[in-house]
Amino acid sequence: MASIMQNAVMNLNTVSQASTSAEGRSVAVRSARLTSKKSVASLRGGSKAHGIDRKVRLVTEAAATTAFKTEKSDACFAEAKELMPGGVSSPVRAFKSVGGNPVVFDKVKGAYAYDIDGNQYIDYVGTWGPAICGHANDEVNDALKLALEKGTSFGAPCELENVLAKAVIDAVPSVEMVRFCNSGTEACMGALRLMRAYTGRSKILKFEGCYHGHADPFLVQAGSGVATLGLPDSPGVPEGATGSTLCAPYNDLEAVKKIFADNKGEIAGVILEPVVGNSGFVVPDKEFLQGLREITEADGSVLCFDEVMTGFRIAYGGAQQHWGITPDMTTMGKVIGGGLPVGAYGGKKEIMQMVAPAGPMYQAGTLSGNPLAMTAGIKTLEILKREGSYEHLDKITSRLIEGILQIAKEEGHAACGGSISGMFGFFFCEGPVKSFADATKSDTDKFARWHRGMLEQGIYLAPSQYEAGFTGLQHTEEDIDRTLEAARIVMKSL
Repeated sequence: MASIMQNAVMNLNTVSQASTSAEGRSVAVRSARLTSKKSVASLRGGSKAHGIDRKVRLVTEAAATTAFKTEKSDACFAEAKELMPGGVSSPVRAFKSVGGNPVVFDKVKGAYAYDIDGNQYIDYVGTWGPAICGHANDEVNDALKLALEKGTSFGAPCELENVLAKAVIDAVPSVEMVRFCNSGTEACMGALRLMRAYTGRSKILKFEGCYHGHADPFLVQAGSGVATLGLPDSPGVPEGATGSTLCAPYNDLEAVKKIFADNKGEIAGVILEPVVGNSGFVVPDKEFLQGLREITEADGSVLCFDEVMTGFRIAYGGAQQHWGITPDMTTMGKVIGGGLPVGAYGGKKEIMQMVAPAGPMYQAGTLSGNPLAMTAGIKTLEILKREGSYEHLDKITSRLIEGILQIAKEEGHAACGGSISGMFGFFFCEGPVKSFADATKSDTDKFARWHRGMLEQGIYLAPSQYEAGFTGLQHTEEDIDRTLEAARIVMKSL
């Protein structure tokens, strides 16, 4: 026992001496010393074996935090920029809005991510939402290994599609039939075409700061990566592609009423994130959602909830279960693929029967419904249905965000934010934030410093003020303790 403590403390001292010369690492060193003192003190008084193991791990992880280095990641990213646009396969990963180079991941497991330099992080991105049961979940992986033996793709009907379809239909109030595809973008593209096909109208209404993928009609005030890169819209999108896209401020029902009055009988559908995750974390007023339901019903328009992010995350039945408001259609992704590429759109049977081959609206995909994505989705939903899953998500996430906001206040920073189940976010401004316009008032320079400081502490957060964060069943109270301790030190340094 004594030797374990001595080795841990010796490692901490050695690393801290080596790293104090680098100003950028001094905060991490202070954090490691703080954590190690608390852990060693607890070790001296501990008597239970499992408690000792847990506290020794805290000391070891604190020591690892002091060794933060990025040489390998920097070299890999420099090479990547010569091979791929911006060095990434999706823009927000490039850290453009927070500065510095991105860290390059090597592996993930549970609540943790590990980069190619050997740094370990508590991960609150969770591959942008899908890792709700933890990275490389053993149960999901075991199911995938069995499925892999049968083949990676059939290009033919697969029984697993039926199983996942029934699970989705049973869970999501609006879904009576579902079509699987390969991404959230693809799901929203299919939903858009279907709304138009079903109503015979061409105009759609979306909301400022809501992101529905990179299809041309949606890249109008789309938040997320577009806002992160400072692009009001994307070049290459012709006027004709967005000419029938109407846009309103989020949470502004009066603006919606005016748009409908000005375009009576011409709007095919309304699509929105029922909790926004692509302007940061923005919660709707329930009256706003209820008003949309009433307006669309009165006008004969389709109401579509984009639940790619919120589906099976803020409740098993998604945001529509949480709010008690049922749309006509729903788009999904992320969680229902258990970490594999997937998308889906579903809704009332009378609408969905317009989709080919049952109806005339065409949409297809080579890898749609592939057995690996279906297998991972089935097992993920099975895990989420277990007793206590969403209670755990709510408990740890509310503690995390409330702790961060309290620390910010105590350290003199304006901040506001919140959470619902396993989804959270906060802004460096007084708030409240009810729309994308409100979100842009946040101090993004301060957020960039916050992000880098937390990264050096071993906490991996979304590299943009305009992205929500995610927790999962894998996160523990201990992870929250470590995160809040890091938050305290970083907030002091801002």
